Amino acid sequence: MTTPDLAPATALEPKTKLSGKILKTTLAGALVDVGQNIPGVLHISQLSQDSVNKVEDVVKEGQTVDVWVRRVKKDRIELTMIEPLKYDWKELEPEMVVKGKVIKLESYGAFVEIGAERPAMIHVSELTQGYVKSPSEVVKEGEEVEAKILNVDRKKKQIKLSMKALQPEIEELKPAREEKKGKRPHKKEAVEAIEQEEPREPELTPMQIAWQEAMNKSNGSKAFKVRHSKSGVSAEREDILNRTLEKRLPTGG
Repeated sequence: MTTPDLAPATALEPKTKLSGKILKTTLAGALVDVGQNIPGVLHISQLSQDSVNKVEDVVKEGQTVDVWVRRVKKDRIELTMIEPLKYDWKELEPEMVVKGKVIKLESYGAFVEIGAERPAMIHVSELTQGYVKSPSEVVKEGEEVEAKILNVDRKKKQIKLSMKALQPEIEELKPAREEKKGKRPHKKEAVEAIEQEEPREPELTPMQIAWQEAMNKSNGSKAFKVRHSKSGVSAEREDILNRTLEKRLPTGG
């Protein structure tokens, strides 16, 4: 973040980037005008990441340089020409979402430069949803990625990330639920089941139909003769009984 030159010194925060002009060099460092009411101080150890023997080997009076705020005190602003880390260890917390560049691939995962003291690591199982055989199937060196911090171990200086944690979960296809035992079937289904179970009468041929009708007529005639015969026998018996009674009973005379 670049702050305007006329911003109050008290408003400057660590890691704020400024542009300044070298006013004076000394054995211990240099004074820098950064547009504030107090001078900026650049120590020799903050001129470069490499060892510096002489200040003039790096900066000279009148030179314009880019610097970053380290600390703000009452009488000075301590500066550095070494670009600070984006994240200090105390600033890294689980659940934070960070961006970085993949700098190395191993069989077990990928290392990502996120601007901390040490590169962060994404295990192969945290690269994406589903099975991954090799990290190269998902990411390439030099690729910019976004991930969530899973764990920060400040003692071991380890940062573990997950790209999978930022991806939507894959819903597994579940098999259709089986019908519960004892559940009554639908009325229509029950009727169809009964119809399927009931045996159907075999269809008769025309010859079989004619034969059946002939048999029915024959049986009807026999039944009529039997009934007629029985009715005749009953009348005869009744006549005999009446004559017998007439003979036995006295008649009036």
